[in-house]
Amino acid sequence: MSVLGAFPVMAILPAQDLDRAVQFYQGTLGLELLMAMEAGAQFAAGNGTTLFVYPRPGGLPAEHTVAGWLVDDVYAVVEALEAAGVLFEHYDLPGLQTDERGVASVGGELAAWFRDSEGNILAISQFA
Repeated sequence: MSVLGAFPVMAILPAQDLDRAVQFYQGTLGLELLMAMEAGAQFAAGNGTTLFVYPRPGGLPAEHTVAGWLVDDVYAVVEALEAAGVLFEHYDLPGLQTDERGVASVGGELAAWFRDSEGNILAISQFA
């Protein structure tokens, strides 16, 4: 029996400045704002998934990937996000090197990482 397997997942991310985060997710990434309230803002993503950003003054962003999108063409999405002002992370680590665009090939997956307005690390991935 799968208790949660039939339900969409909602990523939940902290924001030092909720207004700034709403502008980033809505204005820069183009996510549809479903609702905004004092407790946070919820955005629509693909296939019934959502992203919720809540205010957390004084909190620190995680130093790992906290949410990601599965896309059909990583390079096309990188190009579109760069045009919107998104800067991609570049890594040169054992087993993880990104190219000049910030894209890495990891075991048949193409992936790129960027930070939101609050410093949270987000990813886009394309599986072969």
